[in-house]
Amino acid sequence: MLSTPDLSDLNPDASVLPFQFRAFGLRTSLRGPVATIVCFEDNSRVKEAVAEPGEGRVLLIDGGGSLAKALTGDLVAKSAMDNGWAGMVIIGAARDVEVINTFDFCVMALGTTPMKTEKLGRGERGVALTLGGVDVSEGDYLAGDENGVLISREPFLEA
Repeated sequence: MLSTPDLSDLNPDASVLPFQFRAFGLRTSLRGPVATIVCFEDNSRVKEAVAEPGEGRVLLIDGGGSLAKALTGDLVAKSAMDNGWAGMVIIGAARDVEVINTFDFCVMALGTTPMKTEKLGRGERGVALTLGGVDVSEGDYLAGDENGVLISREPFLEA
């Protein structure tokens, strides 16, 4: 699989999410069609999504950049892995990363926190997002690795 710098060179219309991510899990990269969630310090919609078949999609979660409460932990990440999600990218925090680091899976987040979220049923799935000035819609394509995260309207060209 090509790195995001190589993909960026081959796909000049791709956009980069302007965040510094930390990668957790045994996989250091992820790629696939995007499924979107917007939520703030409540991972109810995340938990719903990962319980469904992922079909190789990447779950992109706009948590508003909050590092106060984790939008995934080991149980949610394991459910995503077990249900065929390609990975998770979180504009927010993760927790239980020492356990996630043992999974054959990739979670990219802005940082970590020990705090769990409340489950209040807040948030929306399948919504268009604007992340650091980059528009992302359900079904766009995402590629991420230790260099960053790219978004493309079309599948990434690899040659």
